[in-house]
Amino acid sequence: MKRVFLFAAVALAAVACKPRSEGGPVYLDPNQPLEARVSDALSRMTTEEKVALTHAQSKFSSAGVPRLGIPELWHTDGPHGIRPEVLWDEWDQAGWTNDSCTAFPALINLAATWNRDMASLYGDCIGQEARYRKKDILLGPGINMGRTPLNGRTFEYMGEDPYLAGQLVVPYVKGVQANGVAACVKHFAVNNQEVRRTATNSVVDDRTLYEIYLPAFKAAVEEGGAWAIMGSYNLWNGQFNCHNKRLLCDILKGEWGFDGVVVSDWGGCRDDDEAVTNGLDIEMGTWTNGLRGAASDSYQNYHLARPFLERLRDGRASEADLNDKASRVLRTIFRTSMASERHFGEFTSPAHFEAARRIAADGIVLLQNDGTLPLSIPQGGKILVVGENAYKMMVVGGGSSNLKTKYEVIPLDALREAFAGKAEVVWERGYVGDVTTDYNKVVTGQDLSEKRSAAQLRADAVSAASDADCIIFIGGLNKSNNQDNEGTDRLDIVLPYGQDELIEALAAVGRPMVVVNISGSPVAMPWAPKVNAIVQGWYGGSESGHALADVLTGAVNPSGKLPFTMPKSLADGPLKTERQYPGVREEGKQWWQEYYDEGVFIGYRWYDTRKIPVDFAFGHGLSYTTFDLSNASIRRSGKGWKVSATLRNTGSREGAEVVQLYVADTEASVARPSKELKGFEKVSLKPGESRKVSFTISREDLSFFDADAHEWVAEPGEFHALLGTSSDKISADLPFVLK
Repeated sequence: MKRVFLFAAVALAAVACKPRSEGGPVYLDPNQPLEARVSDALSRMTTEEKVALTHAQSKFSSAGVPRLGIPELWHTDGPHGIRPEVLWDEWDQAGWTNDSCTAFPALINLAATWNRDMASLYGDCIGQEARYRKKDILLGPGINMGRTPLNGRTFEYMGEDPYLAGQLVVPYVKGVQANGVAACVKHFAVNNQEVRRTATNSVVDDRTLYEIYLPAFKAAVEEGGAWAIMGSYNLWNGQFNCHNKRLLCDILKGEWGFDGVVVSDWGGCRDDDEAVTNGLDIEMGTWTNGLRGAASDSYQNYHLARPFLERLRDGRASEADLNDKASRVLRTIFRTSMASERHFGEFTSPAHFEAARRIAADGIVLLQNDGTLPLSIPQGGKILVVGENAYKMMVVGGGSSNLKTKYEVIPLDALREAFAGKAEVVWERGYVGDVTTDYNKVVTGQDLSEKRSAAQLRADAVSAASDADCIIFIGGLNKSNNQDNEGTDRLDIVLPYGQDELIEALAAVGRPMVVVNISGSPVAMPWAPKVNAIVQGWYGGSESGHALADVLTGAVNPSGKLPFTMPKSLADGPLKTERQYPGVREEGKQWWQEYYDEGVFIGYRWYDTRKIPVDFAFGHGLSYTTFDLSNASIRRSGKGWKVSATLRNTGSREGAEVVQLYVADTEASVARPSKELKGFEKVSLKPGESRKVSFTISREDLSFFDADAHEWVAEPGEFHALLGTSSDKISADLPFVLK
């Protein structure tokens, strides 16, 4: 038997390796059309081999077909960098010494750039890093909408507006996939909170779904050509989203024609039959079902493993379902590790760290400034830096976006570097927030222990401020529980750890004061009128400190814009009831029910329509120079309208401004927001330079989704094209009529 087996193996190998000129397998020939390769490989596979493609074989890999020379698929978190290697069956680190990546800024920082070129650069660089590490599927980007500022994963997403997220996800996806790595866009869909995320049914009407929560995903698929989509943990209208027939079969693969692979979130698959029939292609997880302890053969107990095979054998599952899943997995493999063009990638290169620095700085938002910034410190002067976030490393932690980076530049070191030989930079902690310095055995090496009391820390900071030429407070949130962190939501938008009181005390000293808020989600700023300047920073990755120092010193002129609204209080927002958030238990219902009663009115759509004052509006962001938007006009052009204006730099510094186009419907048969973003352009100008900026408004831009007719409707009547530099700063109101 041994001889027969050995002979068969050699014969099969000979077939697989047969020269192409002699009629070898089509699937091995990268010059053959993709679908021909998929069809050929599928025809050579057994049922067992096809089933093996559809479920995990380790924490981050799913099987290939070794007999045919088809490699396994390797998945990796993202979306901000390539995750360190973990053990085959455990989350513990594998102990590699060469898996310290470039940490790129959090996606909310990218969103704040309002810059498609930066999104393309980001995608290209992280795609190169993934390919170098031999990863095939990058688990990102995340584009869930900012329905509530309490969502613990707001920092991993791209803000509160579907158009902004859609415009940035497309170049990100294209950049990643240009390197032979599949971008796995997540989490599909209406996954907008972390609390009870695996046990909550999102009750969302079709109009809200199509207008707010689907457009960015649709753009990723139809315009970006995404090769992978990740389902979300929650249910939508009663069915888990990792095997939600309406979402995956009808909308994603039906209406949008998605030909890629649907991957479950880890442990998000919950039902044998639905997993087979409702559009899931690869089931990934933690243990047997992602939620409970593992059997010795845990991966064979996955819903798409032995249970799938049993259903195929007894007729409860069809060969067509199996072939569709296997074809999509094969298509992914042939697009990535077996692509016609070989890619090798690049890892932790100087170019990637420079890109991270540029992206981080481009997204930093200058919220308020009376001329204190950029910093102008006399020779030999003193800068007092206060706040834990000036010192604490922020790449580690936060959940699945946790990274092990080659290095991380903290703001304090970057400021000392920038003012070396010019001014003394003194640091006072001011408060104790999170002393954690490791996450999942990724260790920063910092010592954040503190013996002083909260009162003493505050007193020491105030005392040190008395003779400072400038106070720079660097605080905000971190990645601990109930802050910016996967698995938990925030409890409020008030700054934690007594920071509001500390800022008030420092401002009372009377020295020029800059507040830098480091966070991935909105915070209330009741002290704003008492400080000279406010900067919204983010989790900027490896080069975060340098990027912040570049903006504070004026080496970079800030041009970031808020991708979400900064409300004055949580109570001002659209989620007013427990049934809206975090959900309620109802008699006869198995899962928590979360009702999207606010409909399409989230973010600025809520605040602007109801004229609720906010600290800083969606799209807001200042510069060290000034701009003027003039000569606005609108005219009919083809089937749409051409909107134009002239942007001029009226200041003394080179800088960039984001011209934003909103559309308003004066009268409609349904409740519509007062304005909706339909275009933007980031324009860089030298002092005195001007440039014409143009947009096209289509009928689609005027439409709302009619759920009953299941179609987009543009009602005749008057509309307004609104041009400005934020949702609350409109320079031109141009009426026009749809006949």
